[in-house]
Amino acid sequence: MSEKVWLITGCSSGFGRALAEAALGRGDSVVLTARNVATLADLAARWPANSHLATLDVTDFKQIQQVVDEAVRVFGRIDILVNNAGYGLLGSLEECSPAQIRRNFEVNFFGPLELIRCALPHFRAARSGHVLNISAAAAIANYAGFGIYGSAKCALEGMSESLAAEGRSFGLKVTIVQPGPFRTDFISRSLDRAQVALPEYEASVGKFAKFIDGIDGKQPGDPDLAAHVILQAVDAERPPLLLVIGKYALDKARRTIAGRDAELKTWEAASVAADGPAS
Repeated sequence: MSEKVWLITGCSSGFGRALAEAALGRGDSVVLTARNVATLADLAARWPANSHLATLDVTDFKQIQQVVDEAVRVFGRIDILVNNAGYGLLGSLEECSPAQIRRNFEVNFFGPLELIRCALPHFRAARSGHVLNISAAAAIANYAGFGIYGSAKCALEGMSESLAAEGRSFGLKVTIVQPGPFRTDFISRSLDRAQVALPEYEASVGKFAKFIDGIDGKQPGDPDLAAHVILQAVDAERPPLLLVIGKYALDKARRTIAGRDAELKTWEAASVAADGPAS
């Protein structure tokens, strides 16, 4: 297996750091990015020969282009782009402010989209490449209180499916990663919250907020083990378009598929009737 060159966003913690360590540990090269690269100094010190630090705010499109160009200049190419940087937003659609909504989409959708757009010319020239977009269980079926965050992840997934179809002719591979709850700092550090709390949403959004606050640090998933699952997918001859990670997410996906199939069957006759009589 030849050495791969990765560009990973959000390497300071969570999946980004775990995946960077796993890739570096097996001899791959990684462009490590974060808004504050001081948080990555230990990784650069451990793997000085095959790591490179780059400051990156995924909402800064000029900086995105600079980092992509820098990655190619330093390592000669990019084999794998991982869009991992992101954060949650907890609150009902009514409670979240317009500024919070826009910012969440900028980080979780528009930033990854621009990174892909900047990397695509290099992937086309090489006639190869792999894009991994880190999604969330909220995109399997969403929760009360994650309307904005889950919507941004659904947009990311829809874009990924189109990207896979568009890039197939020049060897591009795309994988959507749908993790369940893992022991990262997502809840404690990467979760914005609406500043307004309306009593009408206490039974829905409030209940969900208490649930996620209660599992912080107790999530069943191990991010280091998840990183090795992602490496398996990257190394596969035919990597999956959708990689669901963790029992929670798998169970949720199966329940969601079964529920939707049952609803399709219930409404099948009415749906088909909309086509009118066969000619």
